[in-house]
Amino acid sequence: MRHWMLGAVMAVLAAAAAAQDRTRLEVYSTLEIENLNDFKKAFEAENPNIEIVWNRDSTGVITARILAEQNAQRADAIWGLAVTSMLLLDKRGLLEPYAPKNLASIKPAFRDAADPPAWVGMEAWVAAVCFNTVEAAKLNLPKPTSWFDLLDPRFKGKLTMPHPASSGTGYFHVSAWIQMFGEPNALEFMDKLHDNIAVYEHSGTRPCRQAASGEFPLGISYELAAASARQKGAPIEGLVMKEGGGWDMDAAAILRGTKKPEAARRLMDFASSRKANELYASFVSQVAMPGIASAIPDYPVGVAESMIKNDFAWASANRTRILEEWARRYDGKAAKKN
Repeated sequence: MRHWMLGAVMAVLAAAAAAQDRTRLEVYSTLEIENLNDFKKAFEAENPNIEIVWNRDSTGVITARILAEQNAQRADAIWGLAVTSMLLLDKRGLLEPYAPKNLASIKPAFRDAADPPAWVGMEAWVAAVCFNTVEAAKLNLPKPTSWFDLLDPRFKGKLTMPHPASSGTGYFHVSAWIQMFGEPNALEFMDKLHDNIAVYEHSGTRPCRQAASGEFPLGISYELAAASARQKGAPIEGLVMKEGGGWDMDAAAILRGTKKPEAARRLMDFASSRKANELYASFVSQVAMPGIASAIPDYPVGVAESMIKNDFAWASANRTRILEEWARRYDGKAAKKN
């Protein structure tokens, strides 16, 4: 009995010592919490001596935080941040280039072209309108097929969208409209759209959640949010507009100045692995590695065809200018931050 108790105590002490020896890797991300739990579990299963500590927030908040911390970075890596933000961080010299072990397996469009790359893409999300069919029928609202349909006075006060300074989704909508329509026409479009907007939310998902709950019948959001709402039983139809729409991709990177470079490199190796891409494909359609099937229930029709030829470098280089003009015109309807 005494030998058994002694063995149990030793086992507990050994486990405690092993836990203390684990490297704590602080990682910034904008992804949904349920996805982060899966990432953490899968990564730590293959790297038991490393513990991921997430620091999660919206795209705008995470980007601003990294920029503000540039002389004394708190975190070690990024696993899930819009590539437009990655380009900005890279331009400021805040990313540590690294070529993951299986970089050759990544689609060229999903990685930084530099050698070694400063960031590697993960998966993409695409513009969509979340349309509550039940609430729209009650209000006799037509189903939009074009972005310009949203300018109909019948939608006044019944439409929400993400704030482009806070949300990567919000910014890719704005930058895509400028790329598609030309800046003068896009501003004219957004002026009229603003008349119908009830509120600009600080989250890319929230407008779709509001549509799903019936708080507003329509929300400008992205295709995965629409599919998720529908899977949960909401009367949501995810609509892609006939002109096409913007999109962005999440990416992973090492933050320059990390004191845990080896652990951060192992994170990048995993984030670019087939296992990770299979995890991405469980909640998105477009992933960085070819040959990985994704069958998402209730996924909107025509998404891949709707993705515009997105100039990410232009969108990143012009981000500050575009957001300043957008805020000057439309920030009066921004939701209050908590």
